[in-house]
Amino acid sequence: MTSSVPGPELLGTRLRQLLDLLDGDVASVYADLGLAGFRPRYTPVVRVLVARGPASIRDLAAAIGVTHSAASQTVAHMVKAGLVTLTPGADARQRIVAVTSEAERLLPILDAEWAATTAAARAFEAELPYPLSHLIEDALTALVHRPMRDRIADELQTARQLPDLGRPTPPPKPEAEAPPEG
Repeated sequence: MTSSVPGPELLGTRLRQLLDLLDGDVASVYADLGLAGFRPRYTPVVRVLVARGPASIRDLAAAIGVTHSAASQTVAHMVKAGLVTLTPGADARQRIVAVTSEAERLLPILDAEWAATTAAARAFEAELPYPLSHLIEDALTALVHRPMRDRIADELQTARQLPDLGRPTPPPKPEAEAPPEG
């Protein structure tokens, strides 16, 4: 008898589904609060900037635990929404992010939503056999220690005797056609 619960082969798909459910519901709460178009990923940025003051995108990314690219994309959306500004930093590559008066105006709503979301997340985790936040932290630590790419490459080499994925493999040489049998 086969299980109806997807296994590890759908891990990424299931994680995206979980994130979509969580983010979608938080976005719905923002809409209910009159903040249609405000994305869940904006709140950590606003909170860090309010707590620490203007910051480079690199420092902001580190503070909220995302890649520089993800932080940069989020900041670009927030600039368009009038929530943050960008100014040149110490060198030509650095940009400093600061909240606008519009973002500051939203702080009471964002703080209330943050507190409610944190409480709801704790209640949600209490329903689970183990805290999801702990599992996520453990998974991130394991993947930093040994990336999934390395794990997959090892499995491919072991299970199928495929070439090392760390180096490009030249395409196979075409075989000469055999002369027709006569």
